[in-house]
Amino acid sequence: MSYSLQMYCRMVLHRVGCHLLKKTHNALGPPIRRGGAVYSGACGFREEEIREKLQAFPGGSINLVKQESGIALMTINNPARMNAFTGTMMLELQDRVSQLEEWTEGKGLIVHGAAGTFCSGSDLNAVRAISNPQDGMKMCMFMQNVLTRLLRLPLISVALVEGRALGGGSELTTACDFRLMTEGSEIQFVHKHMGLVPGWGGAARLVRIVGSQNALKLLAGARKVDTDYGERIGLSDGTVTLQSAESTALGEAEKWVSAFTKGPAPVIRAVKKVVLSGRELPLEDALRTEKDVFGTVWGGPANLEALARKPKHK
Repeated sequence: MSYSLQMYCRMVLHRVGCHLLKKTHNALGPPIRRGGAVYSGACGFREEEIREKLQAFPGGSINLVKQESGIALMTINNPARMNAFTGTMMLELQDRVSQLEEWTEGKGLIVHGAAGTFCSGSDLNAVRAISNPQDGMKMCMFMQNVLTRLLRLPLISVALVEGRALGGGSELTTACDFRLMTEGSEIQFVHKHMGLVPGWGGAARLVRIVGSQNALKLLAGARKVDTDYGERIGLSDGTVTLQSAESTALGEAEKWVSAFTKGPAPVIRAVKKVVLSGRELPLEDALRTEKDVFGTVWGGPANLEALARKPKHK
């Protein structure tokens, strides 16, 4: 069988599988997949195949610290290559997301890069080794799954952009609820210069963040987004300024996100869940989800405590 025919058959199987999932969704509500991922075996995705490929390209790490405050710190750590993702870093990112999915005390997450820069995308050694369309598609599906699960975490997430966020690094910023930039930092979707389009879900998420016209400008023009332009189009939610010689960008980002994570974890996580359902689901499904989530907090400890102290809203 020719390669083109193989790809055609895979495409047909993918569409049939996803069509069946869609019919199930229509009949029974949204399909349930592990950890909120997009692709499963029903869509022809064989995760073990791409995991084996990625394992062959080591280097760097994804570090995770879960703090008592309920705010976790995730560090993209490969400074020798501007924090570019190696194969094993992609696998570690999946592992870290799985850990955060199990962290019931969590309320917030800050994603940042080591050594003063965010992330320059994929490591070219790994990219060259999987440059055929078949492996590229598998890597695309793997990373779309991981970053979709990251976005769907019941945590309020922030990407702290220091230095540069390029290519896949720019896509990673869109998998967070908010983006903060530091003075002099840049976000750039450089995919066009590589003869590509985003493949980690960055284009779809970017349209939802900045609108289709601004997304076209950023993708087709590969425009560098500085702090001013980022805030103007809604890609950046603010610019971090250091308040003293002792302060750090990460420390200021923690203060910023703390304004949204103050309060009991079940309530903060419930807020994220209802916003997520409103963003992703049809109205009727979103309303049902909101009803179900409401039922988990109504009459709960935080609700009863608030009623007992007769709060006055300012």
